[in-house]
Amino acid sequence: MKNEKAALALIPEALWRLLLVRIQLLFPFNRTAPQLGVKSLETPEVSSEADLPRIRQITTAIRLISRYTPWKSTCMVRAVAGLKMLEKRGIESTLYMGVARDKQGQMIAHAWLRSGSSYVSGDDAMQGFVVVEKFAKVLQAE
Repeated sequence: MKNEKAALALIPEALWRLLLVRIQLLFPFNRTAPQLGVKSLETPEVSSEADLPRIRQITTAIRLISRYTPWKSTCMVRAVAGLKMLEKRGIESTLYMGVARDKQGQMIAHAWLRSGSSYVSGDDAMQGFVVVEKFAKVLQAE
């Protein structure tokens, strides 16, 4: 219950982040890429116990509000918004970009975000995608 209330408190920030990222992704990707982290690297697949509740809250907030945005909150928009929310809290993450072929043989793309051992977004559809790039949002210890 406490975790759900904390996640609901993040809804306004999640909505704002989704909007900002949606606008940001209207520009060429090479302007956004440097903000995503270190290209071709991954962060560790372990999470600090202290970070797990916050990761879950951000995951819940992004997944919930992205269904109701008046704009299309694509997988990439959700992944980058989650990355930015985690970064603000000093939590590392890895953004993955993958490709696959749909049933008609057309190339399709997908993005998902992992923080430690938790998937923040996109894990519902990542099966069958081949990772073509990843970005590690590595944060310096203060």
